[in-house]
Amino acid sequence: MADPVRMSEDGGILTVTLDRPKANAIDVATSKALYAAFERLRTDPGLRVAILTGAGARFFSAGWDLKAGEAIDADHGPGGFAGLTEFFTLDKPVIAAVNGLALGGGFELALAADLIVAAEPAEFALPEARLGMVPDSGGVLRLPRRLPYVLATEMLVTGRRMTAPEAARWGLVNRVVPGDRLLEAAMELARHVCSAAPLAIAAIKEIARTTEGLGVAEAYQTLRVADLPRYRAMLGSQDALEGPRAFAEGRPPRWTGR
Repeated sequence: MADPVRMSEDGGILTVTLDRPKANAIDVATSKALYAAFERLRTDPGLRVAILTGAGARFFSAGWDLKAGEAIDADHGPGGFAGLTEFFTLDKPVIAAVNGLALGGGFELALAADLIVAAEPAEFALPEARLGMVPDSGGVLRLPRRLPYVLATEMLVTGRRMTAPEAARWGLVNRVVPGDRLLEAAMELARHVCSAAPLAIAAIKEIARTTEGLGVAEAYQTLRVADLPRYRAMLGSQDALEGPRAFAEGRPPRWTGR
């Protein structure tokens, strides 16, 4: 059987392609393979960002593989379903390049990414309630934080689909592009990520994750007194000196990650 997850590298960018015909559905083995890809991103100092996409033009992912015969509460590995939905210690960005339908767990996988670029034909939906289930791999938790409550609730309880242009209007995706430009647009965004300081990006993710749901005053208090190792590393780094120096000298910064 072919590997359900393909990887390639290009200048610090890891492209992860979910390839399980016909619908890129995800079983336990695929979840663990996806986690291995994102763990590679986390641990390889030469990698700065990942692009996650689906093979083919119709499906990004149809979500949980209902035909696999696995238990509804099966163990999908340390990253949770699809290897990313519960990977809370990943301090490098993931860009979801949504090439087609992102349904159920496929939508939850996209929601677990940091940035989303969608092809014009892409659609998003959480149909679990119509199947007697709950989108508990992040959908019921993340979607109401991204959309107005009534709209998120409508999608959760009716399973209705949202098109890519509508998702862009609500700020759910970063940009919508023609299908033949999807990976090009995702790569362009990834290169912008690579131009920023790696320790700063890790600190941003750490701070955002730690202060999510807090009021501003409480978040400030957390920022000042909590144990935030990525943030502390950034404050004392050579890169924090290099950025202003490079700006003053009118040259691109040379990041070392130290």
